[in-house]
Amino acid sequence: MPETAPTSTAPSAAPRRRMTGVGRVLVVVYAIMALGATGRSFVQIVREFDEAPLAYSLSALAALVYILATLALIFSASERWYRVAWAAIVFELVGVLVVGTLSLTHPELFDHPTVWSGYGIGYVLIPLVLPFLGLWWLIAHRRARPAGDAA
Repeated sequence: MPETAPTSTAPSAAPRRRMTGVGRVLVVVYAIMALGATGRSFVQIVREFDEAPLAYSLSALAALVYILATLALIFSASERWYRVAWAAIVFELVGVLVVGTLSLTHPELFDHPTVWSGYGIGYVLIPLVLPFLGLWWLIAHRRARPAGDAA
């Protein structure tokens, strides 16, 4: 008796899609922040870098972190990218908290605002809330590790 091909085209062991619902919205918000921070830092660095090099360098760093976090979240089904997402988002959270606090306690360091100044007040506090949502999403979507996988 000849074997018949399965009627379903989807593989039975396909990995669960991670970028649905809230995950997709999270990636879109990270992408918007990446574009906004990149554009802002580029214009600031080109036009007036000598006026506030620390602030504008921090804005460029924030842009790179948002770009990395966006990519890492998109590919977070892979263990390596999942870890990169964790590192990028934790770095983002620390950056927002440190720069936000310093911009309030030592305003002389930030003659010009950065993406993370005042905990992201110039971006409606999205930079403060976003890493918490990103970490929550990563925890909620952690795939089960096979037994014996210590890495």
